[in-house]
Amino acid sequence: MIVKATVTLESGGQKSISDLQPGERVLALSGSDGGGELVYSEVLTFLDHDPVTRKLFYTLQTESRAQLQLTAAHLMFVFEGNCSEGAVPARGARRTVYASDARPGQCVLVLEGKPGRDNRAGHLSRITRVSLRERTGAFAPLTQQGTVVVDGVAASCYAVVDQHNLAHWAFTPLRLLHSWTGTTGRHSDGIHWYSQLLHWLGRLLLDSGRLHPLGAARDDR
Repeated sequence: MIVKATVTLESGGQKSISDLQPGERVLALSGSDGGGELVYSEVLTFLDHDPVTRKLFYTLQTESRAQLQLTAAHLMFVFEGNCSEGAVPARGARRTVYASDARPGQCVLVLEGKPGRDNRAGHLSRITRVSLRERTGAFAPLTQQGTVVVDGVAASCYAVVDQHNLAHWAFTPLRLLHSWTGTTGRHSDGIHWYSQLLHWLGRLLLDSGRLHPLGAARDDR
């Protein structure tokens, strides 16, 4: 999950992730694999919405002073190899890792453009420091694309399972429900019912190595 960070709205303004509402459109990446162009993607629901619990966050700082704060089991996109500061991402160099597995020397994608004008605006920035910090409140919005740009850094909407593509595929029924009914069965604060169902199925059907070891504990997701 993501700490109280900011996202970019279609209007061009910034908004705290904790204040987002279903139906709003936020800056994201078009590809279901975490790549593609900049788009504004509709927020369908929150997979987790917890404004009061204290959680441990991994804070990733980069050479360009970008910062991303995620819980241990949350997925993020990193680039390895020749990811010089400010470079354009090479095709196929991206992979998904848990926030707890991010390391200095890896790079993240920092995005500064706007859809329609500079669709591929983005550059790599190398992680220089990974630290742990307790914060109050954590939020996991689900967008149509399954990605979201948080504090200017590209991130996944998903957690617990080890592959972004697999998680995105698993949420297809929820997207279909939204397209048919206009809702996802919005819930109060806490973990979304569909996330709970998928977690139960994952523990039943997937090898334990495919799930983050802390994923079973709500406070560490």
